[in-house]
Amino acid sequence: MKEKDLVLGIDLGTSGVRLAIINNNQKLIYSASEHYLKGLEHAKDWSNTCKSLILKIPSEIKSRLIACSIDGTSGTLLGCDYEGNPIGLAIPYYNQCINKYTKLEKLFNKKSSWFYTNSSIARAFHLIDKYGKDILLRHQADWISGWFLDDWSWGEEGNNIRFGLNLMKKSWPNKLKDLGWNKSLPIIVPSGSLIGEIAPSKAKELGLPSSLKIIAGTTDSNASVLATDATSSDGITVLGSTIVIKRFVKHPLKGVGITNHLVGGRWLAGGASNTGCIILKKFFNDQLLAELSRQIDPETNSGLSYLPLTTEGERFPINDPFLRPILEPRPISDSLYLHGILEGLAKIEALGWEKISEVTLDNPKKIITIGGGSRNPQWRRIRERMIGVPIHTCTNQPAEGVARLALKTMS
Repeated sequence: MKEKDLVLGIDLGTSGVRLAIINNNQKLIYSASEHYLKGLEHAKDWSNTCKSLILKIPSEIKSRLIACSIDGTSGTLLGCDYEGNPIGLAIPYYNQCINKYTKLEKLFNKKSSWFYTNSSIARAFHLIDKYGKDILLRHQADWISGWFLDDWSWGEEGNNIRFGLNLMKKSWPNKLKDLGWNKSLPIIVPSGSLIGEIAPSKAKELGLPSSLKIIAGTTDSNASVLATDATSSDGITVLGSTIVIKRFVKHPLKGVGITNHLVGGRWLAGGASNTGCIILKKFFNDQLLAELSRQIDPETNSGLSYLPLTTEGERFPINDPFLRPILEPRPISDSLYLHGILEGLAKIEALGWEKISEVTLDNPKKIITIGGGSRNPQWRRIRERMIGVPIHTCTNQPAEGVARLALKTMS
């Protein structure tokens, strides 16, 4: 890379898109974000929001871009035609399509480590049952990468673990092949690999250099980890819409609900709950959340015992698609109710770290937290008490993490 060169990272989240541009010293040069107009189910919202953000990048910065990498919500699945045009709505990662589990039970061993946690299979059944087998099945980050390339052939390996992709063998499960979905599944490329150059028409449309390289990205939680500069002795908790915990490890870990990713040549293991900040937004807006949090004494227990799932079903640390939320009884005091929910979320995280530590045989020396929830000091102290490990906050964004992935490839 030349000193003037810059790389672009794009983070496709639950509620919107954030981009970050960094230089060859990993210094953040430019950042911006926008919410989706309609929501996560609308793929055109993904591309329109990306376009809106890119068009606003100052031309002097844009002209220096040499590479771009994308992360997206893990498990959000779209059906599209062979030209990449969306067919119907995407199915968000939090919709487990439980009505399709009967089909899954006939095909797969329920005790399989990815049977429930990789429930993109259930979402794929739903899309194929509705639209037929003559479609492409693409996760969010893969579809946007295809949008840049004008070629939807490819899929990054980490984003396709939910299809049961075996990272060690680089292959799909035999039973998945037997379904006749071969034409619907992507050609897998490793995270951090060069896929190709931006399509000429897209470069012209967005005002981007025609030589811009598109680098295979990763999932949103992995991008968050890359933004933290974590070492192998650190744990990382991402407090976004969901709670995700991860550690860099020497070898893949085995355990129900545990997933292993190979990101930039390093193994990253962990698990993801179906709940997190998304449950807080169900009851409180940002202003009320801040006001009520200040009323909480994090050194005391609320006396409440909640399991604050957003919907029925959990994937980690408890692997049960039929697990029911517990959010009652609700006390008169809103601050006490929030206290109880934050404790419930902290218990989920603590149990997750307990599960990971059982496999690694050691506890992290510290936990680095990233995401919107990391900014709440009362929640941080509640978590620290329950987990028993010092917690540090990182303010970097996932878009910076996926930009670093592109930087590593280009360096």
